[in-house]
Amino acid sequence: MRYYHTRDTLFVRGTFRAASTGIDGGFGEVSTIFNHTVPENFDHADPPRYLREIAASNGLDNDFFGLLTAVPMQYLCILQYDFITAFVTAGVTNPNPNPDQDPEHPHTINIVVTSREGLSDGALLETIITATEAKAQALRVMGYDFTGTTTDAVVVACEGDVAHTYAGTFTETGRRVYAAVLRGVQEALARQQGRVSRKKPSFFIFSRYGGDHWVEWRPDGCPYYPCHFKGQACDFCYCPFYPCRDTDLGDEVGCSAGGTVWSCSRCTLLHEPAVAAYLQRNPEASLAELKKYRASLRGKPEK
Repeated sequence: MRYYHTRDTLFVRGTFRAASTGIDGGFGEVSTIFNHTVPENFDHADPPRYLREIAASNGLDNDFFGLLTAVPMQYLCILQYDFITAFVTAGVTNPNPNPDQDPEHPHTINIVVTSREGLSDGALLETIITATEAKAQALRVMGYDFTGTTTDAVVVACEGDVAHTYAGTFTETGRRVYAAVLRGVQEALARQQGRVSRKKPSFFIFSRYGGDHWVEWRPDGCPYYPCHFKGQACDFCYCPFYPCRDTDLGDEVGCSAGGTVWSCSRCTLLHEPAVAAYLQRNPEASLAELKKYRASLRGKPEK
């Protein structure tokens, strides 16, 4: 799974088995999921066609699920909890207890959940339920008396062979999804409503150091700088290729919880300023392309 964002669109790329409650939703094998910001006065007679136009303008095939929102992408929150990643944009100016309300500035809560480990079709559908339960609880915690808006949507997707049959809150998958969406909805609303100020999307990772907790990664004032070398680029502290399983860059190591985990502690590829800048200019570049680019800078072929 890879993701990147432009000023108005989040793109999540991969080889997915997915389910969507959004426009032209259902089950499908898709290579792209995107969440696109539209103007607050957006009114298009054919939303499916509009989504196809967005895909075509970005050079994408028609195997996609797309979502629309009036929330700017700078308020996007990305939350990674082991093999689960959640992407949340949120606004609540059109709450669902008032279906006849025609707000001047409508928003929505869009949630995309991806799993690096395969889910059965039943687990994909159960992930939608789990994410919706977490969204409703987040709104309750924030003091709202409604469980969503009139236009909320969820897309869930997975890659790889089926490893999880269920995704309720008692399962390994479900508790990660619930925790990520519960935190993500609250953080996304805090940004959209101006209570937290960020100029770019926010990234959170679930950490177990010093006890289980969420950490928002921000490049300014990082206590671990430099983790590799002075002058390193930190734009991709959490690598979009993880786990790449490229043995030129990392290793499979033992995990304190049992089993193994992919370690990239010796990889400096995306910390090299020129390579990081190249990926920012070319967000769909493959890992092989980046390695080749680095080799060209060094004047020798990449193995």
